[in-house]
Amino acid sequence: MTAELLDTGVVVIARNEGERLQRCLASVLGDGATVVYADSHSTDGSVEHARSLGVHVVELDPAGLMNAPRGRNEGFRKLLEVHPEVEYVFFIDGDCQLVEGWLRRARAVLEADPTLGAVCGRRVEIAPQDSIYNLITDVEWNTPVGETCACGGDVLVRVEALRQVGGYNVGMSCGEDPEMCFRLREKGWRLERIEGDMTRHDVALLRFRPWWKRHARGGYAYAHGAALHAYGPEWFNFRRCANILFWGALWPLACLVAAPFTSGWSLLGLSAYGYLWWKVRRWRIGLGDEPSIAGRYAAFVGLGKFAEAQGVLQCLFDLATRRQSVYVEYKDYQEEVRA
Repeated sequence: MTAELLDTGVVVIARNEGERLQRCLASVLGDGATVVYADSHSTDGSVEHARSLGVHVVELDPAGLMNAPRGRNEGFRKLLEVHPEVEYVFFIDGDCQLVEGWLRRARAVLEADPTLGAVCGRRVEIAPQDSIYNLITDVEWNTPVGETCACGGDVLVRVEALRQVGGYNVGMSCGEDPEMCFRLREKGWRLERIEGDMTRHDVALLRFRPWWKRHARGGYAYAHGAALHAYGPEWFNFRRCANILFWGALWPLACLVAAPFTSGWSLLGLSAYGYLWWKVRRWRIGLGDEPSIAGRYAAFVGLGKFAEAQGVLQCLFDLATRRQSVYVEYKDYQEEVRA
């Protein structure tokens, strides 16, 4: 057992991840960290497998919301129950594998800088060659190293900081990670993305529909976060949502509606998407991507604006009608649930 990780806990969340979860648990065991698995009503034997490894298990009551923030919060509460002295907690999704050595390095970074509330690293797709959607997702994970505004689902958080903000917002169907990070920064905590691979992820996007659904979910998350915090000093997510609605709805609609009155000349306005492609491609090349990959990524960013706009509009409708949308998963093997 690694002595420096005795003050560290790991919370794994999953639902019906099968072999992915088995690989995830195998990757986080053995370093001395206390491991808790929060299960969202799996039917594939995940709970039994976790218990067979000696992992502490929390089974979410299916009568409540079955979402990631609830799983993380309940897993965190269980961690505090079995290990009250824990100082750091690493959250990881069940379709990821922890890269050996990363947790020790990240913990050392947090210990060395008491102003840091959370640390993350590079999430890497295990099979980017399997589909263009996997490849685009792998590029998406490659964010700049250094101080950052948000971390994703895989993140090492200082327990003191997480307690201050009250954990994750269980009312969010998605986008709970940047929203929690926003509240950390409001409390004065800094966030950092450090060099090196953190986790290996299996996004398993092999068809267009789940890719579209994932981006629509992203738009929904941006809009929900903006609705919660847009009127603060930072206008959280407001500019991002405005950008999505402009490119994904307002601009193409304006070009089409004006076409009968301009003898079709207004359709030339759609060439602005070429500028968007060029801008995104140049940005990704500046981050070190190969030009061919940057070009494909930029094309899907433009297409993704339409999916994200769908998600933004759906969120606005749900908020206006006081409906609650629960996205269980976007992958082929699981379904979306709307309540």
